[in-house]
Amino acid sequence: MTLHGTAASTNALAAQDPVADTIVVADHQTAGRGRLDRSWETPPGSALTFSVVVDPGIADHDWPLLPLAVALAVADGVRREADVPVVLKWPNDLLVRSSAGDDLKVCGILLERVQSAAGVPLAVIGIGINVGLRAEDLPVPTATSLAIAGSSVSRTAVFGSVVPALATILDALRTEPGAVLERYRTECDTIGREVTVSLPDGEELTGTATGLDRSGRLLVGERPIGAGDVVHVRPT
Repeated sequence: MTLHGTAASTNALAAQDPVADTIVVADHQTAGRGRLDRSWETPPGSALTFSVVVDPGIADHDWPLLPLAVALAVADGVRREADVPVVLKWPNDLLVRSSAGDDLKVCGILLERVQSAAGVPLAVIGIGINVGLRAEDLPVPTATSLAIAGSSVSRTAVFGSVVPALATILDALRTEPGAVLERYRTECDTIGREVTVSLPDGEELTGTATGLDRSGRLLVGERPIGAGDVVHVRPT
């Protein structure tokens, strides 16, 4: 594990010379990235930001399940340490439901596929969890933190819980990918909701999120939507 006081992006550092089972942690990340190159930055000392390089050891057709599995692992770790009722938003956001009924984002996950020096496909898993942010520090109104949700947990404690949870879920994904997908189906709060899906070409698809297909794509009605094809998924 390498720890940086300040880093632009832990994913970028981890991907420079990717080696399986390495972890890059930043006390302060200044140019964090989300899906579709969205930016993500928090005040120093307030968020847990790290990237893990793993060899998933799974077939290519199971790679789309990897972000879902990671979301399950992070949720397990956060619930264990913070005792905060996080819920999963497809494909891999963690939300906290406020007392007003709003779903606010507390964690984002970015997964990138890279090649090792030996040509082995590896996954760089970037995880950013808002741990100690105050309300006045939130970057957008739809965000929150574990502290705002009532937890005084430390970043170290959350890290120490999420990493082994990640190892456990990856072992399960290698041996029983169908079981991991089924567990995600049962825990994903998006399923069963009326949603509006914004697509890159400007199309908006509205309907009921009825489930997930075998590849982890969201079914809106009968139409499968892949995570890479979506700009936003919002409750209608």
